[in-house]
Amino acid sequence: MALVAMVSLNGFAAQAPDELVKSVSNEVLEIVRKDQAIQRGDTSKAVALVEEKVLPHFDFRLMTSLAVGRDWRQATPEQREKLVSAFRTLLVRTYSNALTEYRDQVIDFKPLRARPEDKDVTVRSEVRQPGAKPVDIDYALEMQGDAWKVYDVAVAGVSLVTNYRSSFANQIRQGGIDGLISSLEAKNAELGSKVQ
Repeated sequence: MALVAMVSLNGFAAQAPDELVKSVSNEVLEIVRKDQAIQRGDTSKAVALVEEKVLPHFDFRLMTSLAVGRDWRQATPEQREKLVSAFRTLLVRTYSNALTEYRDQVIDFKPLRARPEDKDVTVRSEVRQPGAKPVDIDYALEMQGDAWKVYDVAVAGVSLVTNYRSSFANQIRQGGIDGLISSLEAKNAELGSKVQ
């Protein structure tokens, strides 16, 4: 059963998860369609767009803890903060680079299959572009307080969190938590050097 557009919680009206993902996606793509600099590959403008419009709706701490897996418990509070910061930066740069590749894709959102009392849902979408097979993109969201937050994204059935978990586990085995932090920071520096 589909959720209504608004769900009342603690006296606040929270936007339904599917409406949230749809409105943010449509707003970002509309900006990209009109911004010639982003279309020409200006990743610094794409990063600013992602920081402003997308990031407030993601729970990077939960995403990072899920990606690090059981090793998260071994990390000190300082290491956890560094991990969250580095993983957030990596995802922002990756997503921003993808936005600069945007070329007339259309996103179709599938009906939400959830009960009004659900606190953890998946919003399913399909990205279509001329001359290519459609790609499924699914967003896992959790109700946190009075707002929905994305904590995982699956592209073509592959979970972002799960995908990183195996590589993170390998890096932790080789160099511990600090080794993973260093590896993420090095990758971010590499991606950052490509920012226009």
